[in-house]
Amino acid sequence: MMKNWKTAFGTAIVCLMAAQAQAGAIDALKQFNSDADGISGNFTQTVRARNKNQTASGTFQILRPGLFKWSYTRPYKQVIVGDGSHIWLYDMDLKQVTRSNQDQTIGDSPAAILSNKSALESSYTLKEDGNKNGIDYVLATPRKNNAGYQFIRIGFKGNALAAMELKDSFGNQTTIQFNQLNTKPNLSRSAFKFTPPAGVDVLEQ
Repeated sequence: MMKNWKTAFGTAIVCLMAAQAQAGAIDALKQFNSDADGISGNFTQTVRARNKNQTASGTFQILRPGLFKWSYTRPYKQVIVGDGSHIWLYDMDLKQVTRSNQDQTIGDSPAAILSNKSALESSYTLKEDGNKNGIDYVLATPRKNNAGYQFIRIGFKGNALAAMELKDSFGNQTTIQFNQLNTKPNLSRSAFKFTPPAGVDVLEQ
């Protein structure tokens, strides 16, 4: 279960990098990573592991510095909230909340880009990665051998983020499709405060 959440963190980070592609996908990605304060939208995520596919969908919100909310609505209801200090993982079906330290959890993973504008270039090597089905891709390869991901591919179609692919250290591959993106959402820091509902179990990690 937690592997899926780590994948979701990678997804949340990629959303920060959507930008205009006409100047080159890498230049656009860097510019957006430098300038963007927030983004929101919908996603569909497919995880391929051990010859099985799992598809989920939902919504996300991101506000710099260090705030994000990832909400799964189908086929299950689960929420991940990063409030700048902790990451809260709420499984509604299990009636369980897991809390972990945000800095320790994201480390130098793709999620670090969410909180640190310099993390992209400091943690990854970037290069243009061609066009597939009308989508221009950038390949982000981690500089460290012990990173949680083998690679991340960020895809742009026209002026908008269209897709993302990543492969983790276990060989699992995740594909994300994005739609209804808003690069200037009206978000406040209070939207990223999480209080465990009454009656749920709270676990520390």
